[in-house]
Amino acid sequence: MSLTIAQPRTSLRTAAPAPIDLGAVTPIRPRRDAAPSRAVQPERTEIPTSPVVAPQRNRALPEGTEARGFALYVGIDEEKAAAAGTTLAAVVEQLKALTAQLVPAAETYAAVAVAAEGSGGRDVDVVRLALQDRSAVAARKQAEKPEPEETGVVIDISRKRVTLDGEAAPLTYKEFELLQFLVLREGRTVDRTAIIDGLWSDGEDETPNERTIDVHVRRLRSKLGAFEEIVRTVRGVGYRFDRHADVAVRYASTPSPDLF
Repeated sequence: MSLTIAQPRTSLRTAAPAPIDLGAVTPIRPRRDAAPSRAVQPERTEIPTSPVVAPQRNRALPEGTEARGFALYVGIDEEKAAAAGTTLAAVVEQLKALTAQLVPAAETYAAVAVAAEGSGGRDVDVVRLALQDRSAVAARKQAEKPEPEETGVVIDISRKRVTLDGEAAPLTYKEFELLQFLVLREGRTVDRTAIIDGLWSDGEDETPNERTIDVHVRRLRSKLGAFEEIVRTVRGVGYRFDRHADVAVRYASTPSPDLF
């Protein structure tokens, strides 16, 4: 249903015209076969009334309940109303008048939703939330629901960080690179030479040897604390990353440059 609110204009008439029904009225057009010089007088038509329809049960209603009314949320502020040449109070009065015209026995109650200036958001959403609409309140609670605390090890490749039971592990950049190098080769044993070639370029001043790699791995495992076993030592070969139920890996959207 659309509702047009007309602004009063200055008129020389002494009496205001009687209100008309806002129902659908068929427009009257001149007959095409009428003579051009002869004015066609419009025929009087009666305003159609709403047909009597047998009541049907609303499927959205739970069993054992009945509808006692409805709420129409209208999202509009005073500025938008003024731009349309009206006011909120005028809109409310027109809606109440229309309800009384359609159902004379109906009772109406209007409540205005208020919000802090500059709070933003869609007007209708602000109205629904201010008037405690159940679905709007539920959606807000769901949006504000804190994420569950993460437990175990979370290796976030995209953010370059590791958390242990929700706390950030104090890994250095090189230690994270070493862990990532093993994670991207999950289940494979990587020898020390491959680690050196993958993480240290030829132009670096201090290229480590195999003993230095052992020191880096030992420091990394010490910072993993109770989860140090995710980096396993394969005697005589190298190291391997093994995942278990307490380990989660979040990969980046683009491939790592060290994985070919």
